[in-house]
Amino acid sequence: MTTIFDDSQGYNTWLAGFTDIHADDLAFKLSAMAGDHDPFPFFRGTYYRWLRHWTEHCADLDAAPRLLAIGDLHVENFGTWRDKEGRLAWGVNDFDEAAELPYTNDLVRLASSVRFAREAGPLKVRLGQACKAILTGYGEALRTGGHPFVLEEAHPQLRGLAYAQERDPVRFWTRMTRLLQQPAVDPPADAKAALLRDMPVKGLKCEYRFRPRVGMGSLGKPRFIVLADWSGGWVARETKTITPSASCWLAGKEGPSRSRIADIVKRAIRSHDPFYRPEKNWLVRRLAPHCSRIELIHLGTVGDQTAMLQAMGAETANVHLGSGKKIEAVLRDLDQRPAGWLKEASRRMYKALRTDWKAFRAKPPGAAVPQ
Repeated sequence: MTTIFDDSQGYNTWLAGFTDIHADDLAFKLSAMAGDHDPFPFFRGTYYRWLRHWTEHCADLDAAPRLLAIGDLHVENFGTWRDKEGRLAWGVNDFDEAAELPYTNDLVRLASSVRFAREAGPLKVRLGQACKAILTGYGEALRTGGHPFVLEEAHPQLRGLAYAQERDPVRFWTRMTRLLQQPAVDPPADAKAALLRDMPVKGLKCEYRFRPRVGMGSLGKPRFIVLADWSGGWVARETKTITPSASCWLAGKEGPSRSRIADIVKRAIRSHDPFYRPEKNWLVRRLAPHCSRIELIHLGTVGDQTAMLQAMGAETANVHLGSGKKIEAVLRDLDQRPAGWLKEASRRMYKALRTDWKAFRAKPPGAAVPQ
């Protein structure tokens, strides 16, 4: 099997064939991945390596029914947005790695992320309990046809997290407008057009900035933000470049591959975000205090965490249900899985990736930079 260094350099070199790589962000990503005490950034930043291990350590699960899956699913891949009616909705908020995969991939990756997040500190729930919650939410939603997570009247725990103090509008805009202290940039013409398309009115005085050090998996890809003062307050849009899924890298595809982001979002059972728009080369979204990821640090008791994981399992089903007729085969396969299968597979993947993390820490991060 190839080493973590071979795959990291190979993947980053492959990615550079589709977009300009922002060197400072990539260096920050590699440094975070090599951190001494927290393996979670390594897990989040190496989905390409996950795919390599998946074929070796989960060959039995790789034969499960395939559908349009999220791919890079983990516990920090969920957030909130405002739907067309202005209602607060919750669900998966990153589909960069969407691809045709076994349905089991998303479940095992979500469960594995619990183990990494537990080691990092934010989660206290044990892996077995987490797997049970994920499978309960997933199975129930799959069998009932799914249900969008709208937080106005239902889901009080999620609603409480959505309105946590750290998501206070004053705090949010203080952090966001700090970017105005950085040098102005001139995004590519198609990126600028994408940013402006959904601004509230034309002709606003707009400030463009590069948005650094955001996310982990996409660090290194160009990401721009536009800020404007409009009718007594700030508005913001963000765009980041769209690249092929790491599944294409593993399959050895060199040429352009169509992104599946638009497909998976359109098909999912959800109250859609009207500002989340995949274009040809750029993904655009609205930035606002309650249109962002929910941080795990706000999850309180083990009971709260378990409820959240059950909701994550249900939301995963909401996305998978977009594959329509394939769900019947998924349910048959899910029903015949032995007890403990998710926990065992998650442990195998955790062990393999943690071994990679230890090796990665032992070498300078520059070992994975494209040559």
